[in-house]
Amino acid sequence: MVEAGSLRWGRLIHRYRFVVFAVFVLAVLGSGLYGRDLGKHLTQEGWFDDSSESVAASKLADSTFGRDTDGDLIALYTAPPGHTLDEEPIRNAVAGELNRLLTEHPDRILKIDSYWDGAMMSQFADDSRTHAFAAIGLRGDGGTATVDNYLAIKSEFRSGTPGSGPGGTTVQLAGMQPVVEGINTGMQNDIHRAELIALPLVAILLYFVFGGVIAALLPVLIGGMTILGSQGIMRLLTNYIHVNVFASAVVTLVSLGLAIDYGLFAVTRFREELAAGRSVEEASARTVATAGRTVLFSAAIIAVSLGALFIFPNGVLRSVPLGGISSVVLASVLSVTALPAALSIVGRRIDLWGWHRLASIRTAEQIDAGFFSRLAQFAMRRPWAVIVPIVLGLLVLILPMRSIEFGGLSERYLSASNPARVAQEDFDRMFPQFRTDPLKLVVVGGNQQQLSDIRYEADQRTAAQMTGPFDPAAPTKDAVTVLASGLKDKQDADSVIAELRGIPAPPGVKVMVGGVPALERDSIQSLIHGLPLLALILVVAAIALMYAAFRSLVLALKAVVMSALSLGSTLGILTWVFVEGHGSGLFDFTAGPLMFAVLVLIVTVLFGLSTDYEVFLQSRMAEARAAGAAPAEAIRYGIAHTGGVITSAAAILIVVTGAFGFSDLVLMKYIAYGMIAALVLDATVIRMLLTPAVLKLVWR
Repeated sequence: MVEAGSLRWGRLIHRYRFVVFAVFVLAVLGSGLYGRDLGKHLTQEGWFDDSSESVAASKLADSTFGRDTDGDLIALYTAPPGHTLDEEPIRNAVAGELNRLLTEHPDRILKIDSYWDGAMMSQFADDSRTHAFAAIGLRGDGGTATVDNYLAIKSEFRSGTPGSGPGGTTVQLAGMQPVVEGINTGMQNDIHRAELIALPLVAILLYFVFGGVIAALLPVLIGGMTILGSQGIMRLLTNYIHVNVFASAVVTLVSLGLAIDYGLFAVTRFREELAAGRSVEEASARTVATAGRTVLFSAAIIAVSLGALFIFPNGVLRSVPLGGISSVVLASVLSVTALPAALSIVGRRIDLWGWHRLASIRTAEQIDAGFFSRLAQFAMRRPWAVIVPIVLGLLVLILPMRSIEFGGLSERYLSASNPARVAQEDFDRMFPQFRTDPLKLVVVGGNQQQLSDIRYEADQRTAAQMTGPFDPAAPTKDAVTVLASGLKDKQDADSVIAELRGIPAPPGVKVMVGGVPALERDSIQSLIHGLPLLALILVVAAIALMYAAFRSLVLALKAVVMSALSLGSTLGILTWVFVEGHGSGLFDFTAGPLMFAVLVLIVTVLFGLSTDYEVFLQSRMAEARAAGAAPAEAIRYGIAHTGGVITSAAAILIVVTGAFGFSDLVLMKYIAYGMIAALVLDATVIRMLLTPAVLKLVWR
């Protein structure tokens, strides 16, 4: 049943179609103009749990001694073949170059400690004296300013070309900032690739879906307007919060995909209404009242799913919902205003410049006699024969989740050939006693004897897992002492941190564990502990919204179960591929733990998208039931009238996410291949076969 209020809104848009379309185009262009420098305001911050002990320890150490800059930039020098770094011409050339850098860039470089500073720094070279390094501390707070300082001096090192360094040396750049810059650049490239490559490919795909240029371009237009508008929204958010570049990439992906999906559903419904013999005004009004209402419910579900991320203290996971919700709301608003206005302007020219064989608008009778109608009838004919093998197959896909592992930021997320990753791996191999991200004990209070006892206890408990004893990083200041040592293997982080936190503190003395490994593990534990609450929020919100939309608890529960099966299967596939390493050669990545924050984002986005498709499917079933159809006929009608649209929408999202599949960053490949797997499963097996079979048994 079509609501009268929605019809009035649709007719109002039709009447003022030129004004409505012009207003939204100008607003979006203004937002895009404002957000044109968004990339300069994105950060790499926000990965850690601000409420954790490790963050408190790091803040205390930084406020007392200043930020630990030793791991910012490592310049790794290799002597020319047949020579050593101790030869006077080479020594003088390298030392002179480092002194020049410090003199010419005092606003960028805080300090340089190197092998060439004297005999006390002999540990900065290997035994053969063919490899040595300089630890370069950069100014800044460790965020965007520090990355900018690194970029400003990066070219000075002439790294990457053998023999181009001072004295004929070969220079490699390792450390935190080259790795961060590699990830940052990779994500920016991924966003541009999605915007420049995905949109034309989607337009081509839509041409074959609709068979007409105009019909194909309208969803792409809404997608482009959403991207422009979202850029301004994200840029505005950067004035108030840190927006991580990864969050920007996720928002681009979700907003672009959803906007095009919404456009696809609306254009499809408009063509159906025209095929039923209605006028352009009436077709536009009914499109807003039916597809538009469904779009708004879909946006609400996606927004609530993203909003669940606010339970986590990590900045990355808090900037995603702010940007994502804004973009999803924008996409839905454009779909019920600018898009119907454009449809009213185009009218019956919707199939202009089309291929007649594809462009012909199908009538309801033709749709009811089509492939998806027959598929639904097949699934309902023998429901148990469909349900049992599909559910068993999905459970098999879920099984690899038993091996799931989580990790933090690492050079291993870069491609194997990335210079920063190669340099970091070479440095770790050549100088295993050093770590650019050491584990730290921050001790507050305590006399010399108590500090000695704490150091002894720490070394006794963790000697086998550390690169050396815990040594003071600087002289005690304001009753604060920092003891540091490197982890041999990050996989031992949990056990080592637990041992260190088990050290009994003397009365009046406080001992905290900090450093990057502790920051990462505390964040991982925080996310793991928050997953049950996240799942509860997603399930309750989905059931409530689905019930509000369709007034059926059975349909709402069924939707949640279907989404859970889809999500579990996807996570199992991700574990099998990225953790266990199956296909690492084919997809060009290094197997390892899943990035902890990325997993939470994938869970949230995929659950929302899966429920989104359920909304579109059940909305057509509800229409049929409201018109007096029996449950089995309503199921068949819903599948028949949304099957082609849902599979087309999934294909479009696959194209959009596929652009991220070519990323050099493995964490972006998680999203790309995870969403592709989820979309293939959800839009075909789950939505077109399992759903009608289950509904045949439970819907009365």
